[in-house]
Amino acid sequence: MIKINGQNIAASPATFQPMLFDLDAEEGTGRTADGYGFRTRVATKRQFELSWGLLPWPTISALLKQMRNSYFEMTYPDPETGKFETKTFSVGNRPAPFAVSKGNEIYWAGLKVTMTER
Repeated sequence: MIKINGQNIAASPATFQPMLFDLDAEEGTGRTADGYGFRTRVATKRQFELSWGLLPWPTISALLKQMRNSYFEMTYPDPETGKFETKTFSVGNRPAPFAVSKGNEIYWAGLKVTMTER
């Protein structure tokens, strides 16, 4: 369902939460003295919050490597357009709160990322 740089995402996320947000011009956006709002929208961008449950070490490594560049192409189902879209994104912090060992394997849990359209 989700692709990064043309490749299937290394692991399907447990959650995939889209958000549309507006970017307003610095000039021409604000409130008047009586509280009337005005704005000059310059763009609408996408942001996605994704999270994963327990991931084997090789899988979380592959996933993080897919997102390590400053910017990357992501193909995703867009709730507004009703079709798959491909746009350029960056990713912020990528916390993976804890690792557990089971036998000879190490698993990571709680990876969360926020991807923001360029």
